[in-house]
Amino acid sequence: MCMATMSLNDAYQHCQDELVTAGLLIRSGVPGLYGFNGVFEDVIERFEMAVTKRAKPLKAEVMRFPAIINRKHYLQTTHIENFPDLMGSVHSFLGNERDHAKLLDKRTRGDDWTTELEPTEVMLTPAACYPLYPTATGTTLAPEGRLVDLRSFVFRHEPSPDPARMQIFRQREFVRMGTAEQALEHRAYWLQTGQEILNSVGLQVDSVVANDPFFGRGGRMMAVAQKEQDLKFELVHAVATTEKLTAITSCNYHLDHFGHTFDIKTADNEYAHTACIGFGLERIALALFMTHGFDPDHWPSDVKSVLAL
Repeated sequence: MCMATMSLNDAYQHCQDELVTAGLLIRSGVPGLYGFNGVFEDVIERFEMAVTKRAKPLKAEVMRFPAIINRKHYLQTTHIENFPDLMGSVHSFLGNERDHAKLLDKRTRGDDWTTELEPTEVMLTPAACYPLYPTATGTTLAPEGRLVDLRSFVFRHEPSPDPARMQIFRQREFVRMGTAEQALEHRAYWLQTGQEILNSVGLQVDSVVANDPFFGRGGRMMAVAQKEQDLKFELVHAVATTEKLTAITSCNYHLDHFGHTFDIKTADNEYAHTACIGFGLERIALALFMTHGFDPDHWPSDVKSVLAL
C-alpha cells in the first residue's frame, strides 16, 4: 500500500502505480486523466446509493447536468477572476474548407493548429452546483427555501501525479438556497452527516477549516478571509500518503454571493444565501481501496453491509 516515508511525489507515483497494477485506474498518458475498471465504478455506484438512502427523508429536488456549462452563465460568476488556472474552455473548428486545409497544413508541419479554433458557447463545468444557479435566476424562493441534489463530472486543470487529484472527476452535491440561517443549518447538518456516512464505510475523517485555491496575490487575501470566516470545511483522509491528507468531501457556505449574482431572492425579498456539501466520488473510492484493500470481497463486513457488497 502507499507509504508515508517517501517524498510526496514518490508517494503519489507509488500509489498510482499500485492502483494501475491492480487494474483500478487506467492511465491515459495525461497526468490526472484516468479510466476506471468495473470494480472501481461499482464502488462509486454503491457509495452513491448509500448517500442517496441517507438523504431520502430530506426529499431534495434531483437535477443532473452535463460536464459543460453555458459560457454566458459561466461568465456571470467570478470563477475566471478567482481560478483562471483551473478553468477549461471548449473550442472547436468553425471555419470553411479553406480554413480546414490551413488547419491540416499546420498540423502536418507540426505548427500550432489550435490557433484555427474558436470558442464555442460552452465551458467545462468547474463545480457541480454552477449550472444550478442560472436556472433560478430572478426567482423568489418559498419560505422553506430549496434543497437540490446534484451530480456531475467537473473539470479543473491541475495535472498532478497524485492519483486523487484528477483533472475531471465526479461530485455529488446537496445545495441549499434560502436564508442565511437555512444555509448555515444545511452546512452544519451535512458536515455531521457526511462524517457519519464516511465513518460508516470505515473512513475516519478529520474536519478542518480550509480555503479554495484562489489565484494570485489578491487570491491569497481571499483565502485568508475565507478561513477567518469559517466558510469552508473539508473532511480529510489519507489516500496516497499520511504525510498530506486529501479532502474527500467539502462543506461550503457561499454567503449571498450566488443570490446576488443570479438575482435569487428569499421570501423576505433578501438575496438568497447558499451552502453545499460536495462528495468527491473518485477520491472517496480511492480512500476506500487504500484503506481496505483492492478487493472489495475482502473488505470488513460492516463496510460491505453499508455498501451492499
